[in-house]
Amino acid sequence: MLDRVLELLAPALDGPAPVVVDANLGLGGHSEALLAAHPALHLIGIDRDPFAIDFSTRRLAPYADRVTLVHAASDDMTDVLARAGRPTVDGVLFDLGVSSPQLDDGERGFAYSYDAPLDMRMDTDQELTAEQVVNTYSTGDLIRILRDYGEERFAPRVARLIAQERAKEAITSTKRLADIVRDAIPAATRRTGGNPAKRTFQALRIEVNAELAALEGALPAALDALALGGRVVVLSYHSLEDRLTKQALTARTRDTSPPGLPVPLAAHQPRFRLLTRGAELPSEEEVARNPRAASARCRAAERIRVDDED
Repeated sequence: MLDRVLELLAPALDGPAPVVVDANLGLGGHSEALLAAHPALHLIGIDRDPFAIDFSTRRLAPYADRVTLVHAASDDMTDVLARAGRPTVDGVLFDLGVSSPQLDDGERGFAYSYDAPLDMRMDTDQELTAEQVVNTYSTGDLIRILRDYGEERFAPRVARLIAQERAKEAITSTKRLADIVRDAIPAATRRTGGNPAKRTFQALRIEVNAELAALEGALPAALDALALGGRVVVLSYHSLEDRLTKQALTARTRDTSPPGLPVPLAAHQPRFRLLTRGAELPSEEEVARNPRAASARCRAAERIRVDDED
């Protein structure tokens, strides 16, 4: 949804020295397009994956004097902006989820289509891996993760079979885990809905990288950092991310005056307005070009008020 992202952010970036944050830098495609479209723009790119920082450093080299790239998690945004001397910004982009290189590099263990070590770390410097989660978490915690993060309706069956199999031998590969999940899912269900391991792998990835916790911290920080007229755009790829995004934006775009007052209280007026009606979807043409875009959901908001306490 590159064109729509550029369209939504453009009005906030037409000033003399705009600053935008790409909170999930990835391969730097959005960042490159933003820098090309706005010659005065300074971009701060954040990513927890060292590969993303290295790759984007090379990709954005033509704009090096207008780029600050930081190896950090998105929920470190307040500290990142303070260290960069840019506590207030004009735009923030969140392109959530796993990146194509992470999925396509079999050795990183994100994909059930490769036989690889169970890793799934976005930040390869962190200690927790999917192998540790699968082999050391209690059955109850596995059920919770699979149910809450993977929305897996057969979470108890999957978790119990994982516990049985790891008691025989540690589960260390993506193929073995995918096979275990397949065996745990009823045959009638396996015949529809794609690979039965999809939801389990999503759940483990979210747990390993604390993705939802990062978004819960990063999105309010981004909204707080926006200048008057500043805009935030969020691309999410599953219902859990989109739900958190909707809740965070809705909380900032409603009147919180106590009910029954004859005149709304100024201090309770919304500081933001929604720029999208619900979650916007990619076009059929984009999905045809890039099937991975099919699950994308876009939401955006603009700061319309700044109070003394902001």
